[in-house]
Amino acid sequence: MKKFLLTFLLVASFSGVVAQQDAQYTQYMYNTMAVNPAYAGSRGVFSIAGLHRSQWIGLDGAPKTQTLNFHTPVSERVGIGLSIVNDEIGNGTNQETYFDGVFSYTIPLSRTAKLSFGVKASAHLLNVDFNKLANYNNEASSIGLSNIDRKFSPNFGAGVYYHTDDFYLGLSVPNFLKTRHFDDSSSSTSFLAEERMNFYLITGYVFDIHPRWKFKPAALLKAVSGAPLQADISANFLYNDKFTLGAAYRWDAAVSALFGFQLSDQFMVGLAYDREVTELGGTRFNDGSFEIMLRYEFLTRYKRVLTPRFF
Repeated sequence: MKKFLLTFLLVASFSGVVAQQDAQYTQYMYNTMAVNPAYAGSRGVFSIAGLHRSQWIGLDGAPKTQTLNFHTPVSERVGIGLSIVNDEIGNGTNQETYFDGVFSYTIPLSRTAKLSFGVKASAHLLNVDFNKLANYNNEASSIGLSNIDRKFSPNFGAGVYYHTDDFYLGLSVPNFLKTRHFDDSSSSTSFLAEERMNFYLITGYVFDIHPRWKFKPAALLKAVSGAPLQADISANFLYNDKFTLGAAYRWDAAVSALFGFQLSDQFMVGLAYDREVTELGGTRFNDGSFEIMLRYEFLTRYKRVLTPRFF
């Protein structure tokens, strides 16, 4: 059953598909630059964040995603960054890698409020090895397509990001250009995968509910033509500015538990576990999805984060 389901997922993703969703993250509140270029430089220091997501643990060949983000301010108003996203399914059968160069410009609106505009230029590399779509009787399974090796597709995106010390709101379109794969009119078999514009709305607030406790609700809405609206809602409690514990819900898809620990002023680790609420979540070979996030920031004696940043 596991092997059959994996093959079904792969073939379904290649045939008759008119829209695809970008990679999803449960810890989106710590991985904002992956979806909004206007976030670059907003933390005020040189920041590095890496995230790994393993989806549907227990299912051989299930999706895996890694992101690596670097960003820093270069002046009071200008920020730059680099984002790398690697997404693969089927133990390397389908692999996509994105390299994004990011630029942001910030306009102060008041002592604490800022409005940032961001743009990014992207390089997308696609690898597809159809030879790995073999059945488990050691017989080749051909679907009449040639392998794809590092197919390059350019793209660009933009976003706007408003934030204060305790609130943020961002709207972005990470990729404006439609990219089509497997569009071979000479072939008798119609295969088409089309990546369309994804619209992201992200927001959150920090409530002081006790001298040692803060409440941090957040939400992410993602919309793309041809796919259902995705809504992620989370509620985290922060204790003593160090320990984070919370829960999240992905609409009609999954429930999640989140944990974070600020080891020092510079280093933070975050963990998340998802359990699907769909029929797939009830199968015995699906043990849920797991994320780990690491963030390190270069602080100096002369340039420190005077006000703790919670997003």
